[in-house]
Amino acid sequence: MFPSSPVQLYKYMKKSYLITLFIILVSFVLGFYFYPQFPDRAASHWNIKGQVDSYMGKFWVLFLMPIISLAIFLLFLLIPKIDPLKANIEKFRKYFDGFIVLIVLFLFYIYSLTIFWNLGVRFDMGQVLAPALAVLFYYCGVLTGKAKRNWFVGIRTP
Repeated sequence: MFPSSPVQLYKYMKKSYLITLFIILVSFVLGFYFYPQFPDRAASHWNIKGQVDSYMGKFWVLFLMPIISLAIFLLFLLIPKIDPLKANIEKFRKYFDGFIVLIVLFLFYIYSLTIFWNLGVRFDMGQVLAPALAVLFYYCGVLTGKAKRNWFVGIRTP
């Protein structure tokens, strides 16, 4: 049964979902805010040496990451519903929901770095990404260790 009022919807949704939706909303708001200030061609990719090696139009630089974040969030909402072993996902659901927040937060971090770079702030992209990648990989290990048998999360071994 889906809630019919905003108050019921708030109680229905998990705190992790609200945090994730807030991060995605902030991403879109930042995109609209910075759109007039952005160059028409903006840096969108850095090579291993930290040098820009690809550019995109400002619309895509400002809105592709929020769109991807929203799509990933929706995919992660769908996974527990379509998994044949959905009862097992519920056994590690706290970690699964934490991963949803973390992956969207990681994408927001990359998005923020891209905005700062295109507004003239210069830094070594590899150095500023390393701690975020370390946290993401650490949590992937935690999630994999807590995951119970299912079709989507973890490592399948014979």
